[in-house]
Amino acid sequence: MGRAVKVFRGIRELLSPFARYREAALAVREGRVAWVGPEGELPEAFASWPQEDLAGASVVPGLVDPHTHLIYAGDRYEEFLRRSRGEPYEAILQAGGGIYETVRATVQAEDEALLSSAQARARSLLAHGVTSLEIKSGYGLEPEAELRLLRLIRRLKERVPQRVFATLLAHAVPRGWARKAYVRALVEEVLPQVAREHLALMADVFCDQGAFTVEEAEVLLTSAKGCGLGVRLHAEQIARTGASQLAARLRALSADHLEMATLEDLSSLAEAGVVAVLLPGAALSLKKPLPQATLLRQAGVRVALASDHNPGTSPLLNPWLTMALAVHVVGLGAEEALVAHTAHAALALGRPELGRLEPGAMADFVALEAPPLDPIYRFGEHPPLAVYIGGERVWF
Repeated sequence: MGRAVKVFRGIRELLSPFARYREAALAVREGRVAWVGPEGELPEAFASWPQEDLAGASVVPGLVDPHTHLIYAGDRYEEFLRRSRGEPYEAILQAGGGIYETVRATVQAEDEALLSSAQARARSLLAHGVTSLEIKSGYGLEPEAELRLLRLIRRLKERVPQRVFATLLAHAVPRGWARKAYVRALVEEVLPQVAREHLALMADVFCDQGAFTVEEAEVLLTSAKGCGLGVRLHAEQIARTGASQLAARLRALSADHLEMATLEDLSSLAEAGVVAVLLPGAALSLKKPLPQATLLRQAGVRVALASDHNPGTSPLLNPWLTMALAVHVVGLGAEEALVAHTAHAALALGRPELGRLEPGAMADFVALEAPPLDPIYRFGEHPPLAVYIGGERVWF
């Protein structure tokens, strides 16, 4: 993808996202950024390259969504109505709803139906400027069903232009399984098979009240690291369990959710270099508080944002709305929100070459008619003019 050389000119404003250039140009070679800066300072070496005039568009890095559950069947509309009337999610989950409702629908769905619906969701994310996304398993639960979902994610990668990163998610214990037996099956059967088939780059555990304990999560993630996978955690979403401290001890790529995290938790993540991934859609849906910007800054932790797209608690596919929520609910600055959904989101995937426009980075970017942060101001109402991956236009 993007093997030709090209200079993009006529950029009104470019956010890298760490630097701001006005009247800018962007040189791309073999899918990567070769140079970026004011157009008037474009080096002579690039002057003879083919050019594309962006005609006054603004440019930001391709957005990165580091936490999605994109492959599933059915919806949870009735659950939404129940929760809107005040019924707690925890009670719905314990009664066999929630995750288990989606598992039943997903297991029964045909492969092509799952692929087609996931492809449509990925296209919606692309239309908003998401050029890289993570997709978790987790709606199969049974060992073979989880492997099936990971194989479907691999097939989905061939159907969409985005960079897709697969994660094996230990989501919940299947009905009818003893907890110890299920953890053992994941460790002895699923993780080795994932490694043999190269089905995932990362492993994640829903470590929370009603899901997996800290001790179980440590067993699973230690085994995952032994299989060569990066590790992540759903942490402190429903209750404070100590999952974020485990993420710090394991030096995980990220700890996600963190609605119930304390300053001590966030500081431990910062010290260990773990990215704190906030999921405003899920927090609002479940009426949970989010860590405030003052607390995050005090801890010094790197903050990322993600959709947590799933049918139950966050059917969100608009990253600009996610950023707007982070500004208005968490208290991030608009620039901080953009960094959180680009460069820091890429770090949560262990991919520092994504989500930024600087020499050596992948040339994934979004062209906007409005100023770079205007879609955040307008809660996502200004969709991109065009989306580029590796310097090649993939949506317009």
